[in-house]
Amino acid sequence: MRRVRLTARTRLTLLFAGLFAVGGSILLLITYALVAQNVRVADINNPASDLTFQKACANLGSSTKPIDENLKLKCAASVKLGAAAAASAQRQAMLDDLLLYAALTLVVTTLLAAFVGWLIAGRILRPIQRLTEAARTASENNLSQRLGLSGPHDEIRELGDTFDAMLDRLEFAFLAQRRFIANASHELRTPLTVMRTTLDVVLGKRSPTNAELVAMGEDVRAEVVNADALITTLLTLAQNEGTIRSPQRVEFGALVEAVVERSDFGGLTHEVRIEETTVDGDRLLLERLVSNLVSNAIRYNIPHGDVRIEVTSSDPFATIRIVNTGKPVPPDRLGDIFQPFTRLDERVGTEGFGLGLALVETIATAHGGTVGAIAREQGGLDIFVRLRLASAPASAATPPAVELSDA
Repeated sequence: MRRVRLTARTRLTLLFAGLFAVGGSILLLITYALVAQNVRVADINNPASDLTFQKACANLGSSTKPIDENLKLKCAASVKLGAAAAASAQRQAMLDDLLLYAALTLVVTTLLAAFVGWLIAGRILRPIQRLTEAARTASENNLSQRLGLSGPHDEIRELGDTFDAMLDRLEFAFLAQRRFIANASHELRTPLTVMRTTLDVVLGKRSPTNAELVAMGEDVRAEVVNADALITTLLTLAQNEGTIRSPQRVEFGALVEAVVERSDFGGLTHEVRIEETTVDGDRLLLERLVSNLVSNAIRYNIPHGDVRIEVTSSDPFATIRIVNTGKPVPPDRLGDIFQPFTRLDERVGTEGFGLGLALVETIATAHGGTVGAIAREQGGLDIFVRLRLASAPASAATPPAVELSDA
């Protein structure tokens, strides 16, 4: 036989009603005992002490007939016994009525208390039901629901706030995990491509020399070290909630020059204007930021187009601006280019997963910077990133959005 399982609301209702019934019963018994003890037979209207009865007994002696003393005594005794019996019966009837009506009142009030307890238990457990529903609907792909409990700061409110905070941490953890996987898979394509090309070139020869093999091994090892450092940095970025915990001073202008020098512009014309600037941050991440910006400007361009790279500083911020030619971009779609796995129809290429600019925004945000883009009327984009200079105080405000005119 299956055991019946009572809900928490039912158990609380039974508990409330049981406590009320026990308390009412104790109060009833105490009241009954006090009344029974203090209300005695002598306190009730006793016929033996009634003046009318005594007068009737006195008239018995004024009769002209001979007085029967024995009868007189019996009459008096009978009257006394009847009065005592009547008084005792009246007392018992009063106590019985008290017990009956008190018991009926206790039953009715207990039922009323059970009903009120059912309502109160439902109100108390309502946040628990919301928490249960939120826990059921929560999944790796849907952690957006929050309880947002209001009311007094009691244990239930504290439980709800703790649950909301837990969902916040879980949501951020899942987002950071997906962002790390996406960024790592996207950024590892470059070193893997370099290693594969190096291996194909050397191993494609019939008899590669020892020097060529050593050079190949050094190139592959350098790319492996670079890939390992990149994965470590991306993982650190994800674990540190998108912040740089141990920033270092980085010569940003020299870093941009190095990235431009090793970039392949093909048939594109590029113009570079760089001012010496120093920022605080992670060198590898900043290098990846610049590399992604340059690669984006090259990849999404037109044949024989232009790329213009500028680095300027205006205390307390440094700005890198990359302008390229290309197909027109709808202004209302500019925000989409910084979303992961998003590429506009006009910007579809044969390579990449639409994560380059998403990683740029993530790195800039981790460094306390901002990213923006402007659609050029003649086609292409004007993308800019603002970072705080190394000389700027730590309390400086977040860099504001940059107002740039069309190039």
